[in-house]
Amino acid sequence: MSILEIGCCGAYCKTCPELRNGRCKGCKIGYKDGKRDIAKARCKMKVCCIGKNLNTCADCESYATCEIIQGFYGKKSYKYKKYEEATRFIRENGYARFMETADGWKNQYGKYD
Repeated sequence: MSILEIGCCGAYCKTCPELRNGRCKGCKIGYKDGKRDIAKARCKMKVCCIGKNLNTCADCESYATCEIIQGFYGKKSYKYKKYEEATRFIRENGYARFMETADGWKNQYGKYD
């Protein structure tokens, strides 16, 4: 399992069938090695996160005040709250613990022990 399988927003992309079957590259794969051009990305969160060379937005020192990520988490859908929960969990417990927990999930978010 790789940190590349965690989206900038906290989504656990490893569970995504589109990523597993190669139809999606996820939000981070290909940018660090130059195979994809970050300047062509439409997601402001991805551009910011990758541009700052962060693993996810959980690593950002401006996390609590960032208008991009907080605006994303402010959307009215259950999944956005779960992605926010993921980044908070990562900030408090680290990536290794997050990946141990997330490895049993069936979706891009799940429950925490």
